[in-house]
Parts: sequence; C-alpha cells; structure tokens
Amino acid sequence: MNGASREALAAARERLDALTDSTSVDAAQLADELAAVTALLDREAGLRRALTDPAQPGEAKAGLVQRLIGGQVGGTAADLVSGLARSRWSQSRDLVDALEELAGIADLTAAEKAGTLDDVEDELFRFGRIVSSSTELRAALTDRAAGTSAKTELLHRLLGGRAKPATERLVTRLVTAPRGRSLEAGLESLSKLAADRRNRMVAVVTSAVPLSDGQKERLGAALTKLYGRRMHLNLDVDPEVLGGIRVQVGDEVINGSLADRLDEAARRMAS
Repeated sequence: MNGASREALAAARERLDALTDSTSVDAAQLADELAAVTALLDREAGLRRALTDPAQPGEAKAGLVQRLIGGQVGGTAADLVSGLARSRWSQSRDLVDALEELAGIADLTAAEKAGTLDDVEDELFRFGRIVSSSTELRAALTDRAAGTSAKTELLHRLLGGRAKPATERLVTRLVTAPRGRSLEAGLESLSKLAADRRNRMVAVVTSAVPLSDGQKERLGAALTKLYGRRMHLNLDVDPEVLGGIRVQVGDEVINGSLADRLDEAARRMAS
C-alpha cells in the first residue's frame, strides 16, 4: 500500500487494538465478521468503489456501511468498517486488503488472549513446510475446481484437534479465499502478522540436525541484538545442509557453519 492507504490501515489497526483490548469483545467472532465483509467487497466491485470514492463525504460512506451490514455483523465490526469507509484510499482494492489483514490480526489477537500465539506462529510455519513438501496436498488445496466445503473438510481432517483453533481458521480462510495469492505467499504473510503481533521479526533457521535449547537461545539472542528487535525462530531440519546452518531474516540470508555462527553469537552477546 502507498500513501493514503498505508495511513488508513495504520489508523485502523490502532482502532482494532483498542477495541480488542476490551474483554467484552470476542476477537475470534470479530475476525469471522471482518472476513465476511472482506468477501462481500471482494465480490462487489461497485460497492468497493462507492466506499472508496474520494468525491463522497466520509460520513455518507460510513452511513452506507451501516445500512448494508449494520444488521448482519456485530456493532464492533460495523464500526470498524465504517471507520475504514471514512478514510481515504489510494485505490479501492486497498480497502479489501486492509479488511483481510484486520481479520487476520483479530484471529491472532484471540490466540494471544488464549496464550497460544507462539503455538500459532509455529503451526503456520510447519503447515507451510508440509505444503511445500507435498505436491499432492498443495494441488488439493489450490484446485480451483474443488469446492469450498471440500477444502474446508480436508483442512479440518488435517488440522482439527492437532492445531490451535486460530491456526485452523486462518489457514481455512486463506485456502478457501486466496484472493489471487499463492498459498505460500499467504502463509508467509500470516506468519509476518503473527510475528508483528509480538513486535518480533521472524528468522527461518535451517540446520542439518535439531539445535539444542542452548543453541537456540544463543542464536536468538544474537539475532535480536543484530537486528534490534525480538526474534522468533522458525526451525527446520535439512540433512543436506551438511553440518551447517542457514538463517533467513526477510530477504537477507546468512550462511555459515554451525560452530562459526554460534561462536559469532557468543561474541556478540559478550560485546
């Protein structure tokens, strides 16, 4: 997003945080309602344009939101969408992207309140690895000919009772309404949202053998110091690394032997 859209989304995220700080707000239900509005605006281009028309007064657009969805979703969701309609957007699609992001954040907030946010982060990462290693599963989840109910049932068989409820909701929403994204890109976006919820960056760490708890702590501390933000480690094992380690933070990749990298971590911690 650029310019006005970025500012509108930032303001909406602040409103969402303020609303979900209240114990009376069911964040998971709010996520479902925001996702439903996302689907509506994704289908209805005319409505999307009407709600982002810069020539129309913000209050008029907010009133349109209340007339259309006020009786279909809860008051919190309707107020959030009304606030989005009052804002200025660089392009109409940005409004839909913002709503989708707010729905994801609401689900992650529900996980945070339940004390399971770390688990959800890990499960999203693991599910991404499973998908990338199974051509058959990826084909089933991205098959345009397959119905929504069939994909939902498949995901429930895979994740139901094995993953946290927020993980299942987020993945199901992504698979059944990808909105033009690849499955991998969608999962990466969700992982970044989860990390941001904790004001952390994500480091994907690939090693030939599982790291010990001490090694993980030292590596995490070194990366936190290097990047100046708390670091969440997504750990993966690949025997082809041949005793080395590969760390990816965003677009930056750090390669080196495990011993060298841990020695460097120790030096950074001592300095």
